[in-house]
Amino acid sequence: MGDIWQRVVATLRERTNEHNFNLWFRPIRLLDITDTHWVLSVPNGFLRDWITDNYLDILERSLYEVTREDKKVRIEIEAVTQSDSVASDSAPTSAARPPKRRRRTKVKPTIGIPLNERFRFDRFVIGASNEFAHAACQAVARQPGGSYNPLFIYGGTGLGKTHLLQAIGYEALRLHPETRVAYITSERFMSELIQSISSNQMADFKRRYRDMCDVLLMDDIQFLAGKSSTQEEFFHTFNFLFESGKQVVVTSDQYPQEIKTLDERIRSRLRSGLVADIKTPDLETRAAILKKKADLDGFAIDDDVLRFLAKNVRSNVRELEGSLIRLEAYISLTGASCNMETAKEVLRSFIQTLPPDLNAVQIQKRVCKYFSVSQNDLLSKSRARKLVIPRQIAMFLVKRYTDLSLKDIGASFGGKDHSTVIAAINRVERLLAEDMKTRDTIDALEKQLVN
Repeated sequence: MGDIWQRVVATLRERTNEHNFNLWFRPIRLLDITDTHWVLSVPNGFLRDWITDNYLDILERSLYEVTREDKKVRIEIEAVTQSDSVASDSAPTSAARPPKRRRRTKVKPTIGIPLNERFRFDRFVIGASNEFAHAACQAVARQPGGSYNPLFIYGGTGLGKTHLLQAIGYEALRLHPETRVAYITSERFMSELIQSISSNQMADFKRRYRDMCDVLLMDDIQFLAGKSSTQEEFFHTFNFLFESGKQVVVTSDQYPQEIKTLDERIRSRLRSGLVADIKTPDLETRAAILKKKADLDGFAIDDDVLRFLAKNVRSNVRELEGSLIRLEAYISLTGASCNMETAKEVLRSFIQTLPPDLNAVQIQKRVCKYFSVSQNDLLSKSRARKLVIPRQIAMFLVKRYTDLSLKDIGASFGGKDHSTVIAAINRVERLLAEDMKTRDTIDALEKQLVN
């Protein structure tokens, strides 16, 4: 195991910078190998949750590349000992043991992806930006197939759509244990459909999502756009469930009418029910989100530090919570004090204390210099790969660090459509979740923008 893990560590070290490696990967130990799983251990729950949410795919991919064994990764909390397989002899240890946290559990719906217990209604912070969507989701969970059918939830990345969607399933199963819930992403739906067609098992597919389903929860329906065969199957599945009095809830980052190349029949049906949006949370809601998460984690955070985070991490809830997890993990591993100085140092890549006059042109110039491309090329219509990625990253940074609307961002990039801007931002968000080189690029550009 020691040899395997050392080779994996070498792979991970190549894929990230030294700071991220030391903070997130150095404390990991290879604890056990089973027929189906690589069992890893970390010192505390903070690291387990962060790595599970952000780096699980990268760990599984690295282990597969080293061993060519297709197994899943399972992460457990275990005390570090000298005999464990380690990433380095100088791995840091925790000077202050973190408070005990209840192990995360999952509720298994009848069909699809397991529901995450973290995504319950009682863990969702309500504010002016989301109270309507929250109320609608609670009503649906209490009475599936009732007044709000279908329910369409839309909003930007990381604002809580998936949380509310899974909360519906979790609460519906709690209140009505006999309910058959299917939670699935649009990409998973498409993948299962293709597999069913290729294996001649369409009858089983239709039975699973029609006859055996009372509540269909589909995440990110915008990814069905342009997939005509998948849209056709979803259209018939939707009709069957709706006419049978079954509940359908979908999420998207766009209003139904704005999802280009989505079948008009589907858009019409999605608009026929209740449409609820989630906006970016205001300062008070961001502070409440941080306070609730810190309380759930048993993490004592100074009010000044909490206000500092709430004021400076403004992009979305996911990054807001991520900033707190990063701070918790750092303090639990190093024993540092939770004060303003520590928070500013640890969260430099999260906080958005930028020059007050920062604008789209300045960001574009910085990105152009980083990638060695001209500004005229960046703003052109060229689809060359060497321009597409810098252009998407520049749009992502302009959205994050200015108050420009999607329409205005598009205009600042040579008159691009706002849907192009949305697609670019979503692509970078996905890359940030999967590719450490993209994260390092964003980190480097953000540091240059601050300095």
